[in-house]
Amino acid sequence: MSNQYLKFIKNIYVIITLFFIIWMLFIDVNSYLFHRELNREIKELEMRKKILEEDIKKDINLLEYLKNDENYEAFARENFFMRKENEDVYIIELQDSIEKVVEKKK
Repeated sequence: MSNQYLKFIKNIYVIITLFFIIWMLFIDVNSYLFHRELNREIKELEMRKKILEEDIKKDINLLEYLKNDENYEAFARENFFMRKENEDVYIIELQDSIEKVVEKKK
């Protein structure tokens, strides 16, 4: 019985086929492992592309919103703390937002 398996393994065609399979899966430049890694990177890049496309849509909507002068002024006041002349601005921070700033500094 073992002689039969040994004879099969010693067959030149089996040896060449095994060598070819191992070569193509692990050693070759176009190996399965290399392609698997490339496919993983493609998926990550596609996910990143979707996120960036959503950000672009948000920015386009913001630009449309800011075309109105009143909205532009309100945006500048809220986000950049700009003010008109002879005007006081009071910034009210909630307790939980202060804790987040302190954690970021650590």
